[in-house]
Amino acid sequence: MTDSTNDRDALVEAITREVLAALGQGDVSADPCAGCLRACASDCATKVRSIVTEGADRIEYHGPADQVPLDLARYIDHTLLKPDATAAELDKLCDEAAEHGFASVCVNPTWVRHAANRLRDTDVAVASVIGFPFGATPSDVKAFETRRAVRDGAREIDMVINIGALKSGQHELVRNDIARVSDACHESGAINKVIIEAALLSDAEKIIASRLAREARADMVKTSTGYAKGGATIYDVALMRETVGPKMGVKAAGGIRTAEDVQEMIAAGATRIGASAGVKIVSGQGGADGRY
Repeated sequence: MTDSTNDRDALVEAITREVLAALGQGDVSADPCAGCLRACASDCATKVRSIVTEGADRIEYHGPADQVPLDLARYIDHTLLKPDATAAELDKLCDEAAEHGFASVCVNPTWVRHAANRLRDTDVAVASVIGFPFGATPSDVKAFETRRAVRDGAREIDMVINIGALKSGQHELVRNDIARVSDACHESGAINKVIIEAALLSDAEKIIASRLAREARADMVKTSTGYAKGGATIYDVALMRETVGPKMGVKAAGGIRTAEDVQEMIAAGATRIGASAGVKIVSGQGGADGRY
């Protein structure tokens, strides 16, 4: 084991202890969010709010685009990533985004050009996903996929890290994987959002993944794809925010169903929110039936 590896591991351990202590969680070896459906939002909200900043700038959702207040429209990423989405559904997604003045639509790579053509002469951006949803795609393929999506009209990219490599301790591989996509984005002015899939990671791994994303020049870290065993938690958002610092974006996604969830994620340091029940959330109708 090299001195640099020892130094990095020592730093990760120190950061973990510091953040968990600030959150009121004393045992680093235990996962306080295991089996918890965002209970920390009610149990630890005061402690969380004491160490984070406010400032959400996007709300992502999959739902119908009615009853969205005008002042919230610019925060919304209108999203459709289901595998059986049709051209007609994509057209509706784009038309709703243009009608309501949403910030962007997020679609699978095969639909990027379709969406970009549909949204020509509007202010709505197109976002797409890379290595989605498992992250187990070779780096050169992710970079090629990114460049193709950007060439087709995507201005924002949500990539999934190589989760297995991270858990195997192959940190340089993970860093380079992210950097390849960051480079492919930045050469054309697009931004790279890195999904770490927090539900599958230990606290130390969440910190390492967030740190690697920052070192690899990503623009944002994101909690979840919505396809794993759990979504965003207040605890994970605060941990990621503390790790990346105040300048890098943090996106909370997965399992966010009510306006209260959104407010607590924002208070925990999220600068974007992903939720399937977006319209219900902004209209005060959020409930337990929402799905990422």
